[in-house]
Amino acid sequence: MSDLPDLPALPVTFRPARTRAVLVTAGIAIFAVITAVALLLETLNAGERVSFVFTAALLGGVLLLLSRPKVVADESGVTVVNIASRRRLDWAEILQVNLRPGDPWVFLNLSDGTSLPALGIQPGIAKQRAIEDARTLRALAETRSTAGVERHQG
Repeated sequence: MSDLPDLPALPVTFRPARTRAVLVTAGIAIFAVITAVALLLETLNAGERVSFVFTAALLGGVLLLLSRPKVVADESGVTVVNIASRRRLDWAEILQVNLRPGDPWVFLNLSDGTSLPALGIQPGIAKQRAIEDARTLRALAETRSTAGVERHQG
């Protein structure tokens, strides 16, 4: 058990902070630059300016949507928020937390036989942080799943 990380106080949120910062910054910058270009180009009519701003908002919105993923662990389970979905899991539903070399993010093996990608822990920019977060989530799942089984049996 010496390789288990210290368990954090719950609730705890795991998210790719650096990736999120890059995406949010890029989204804001893209919106600002395209909007400025739309306003500064004198040859554009009002409709063209609106289409520039709309395109800028669309691109910024996509980047903000890509920055959404997170994994929130609390006393009763885990909430996995991916780009376009959100799923709530009880601790007992999580059989295994996997982050293998080359994986783009953590995968949760579930009691129903499926695997759920958890994009909130991804080794893209901050590989060591993702490894630590995956170990922490694995330790939480192992501890909480066992505690839940013992409570139901006792």
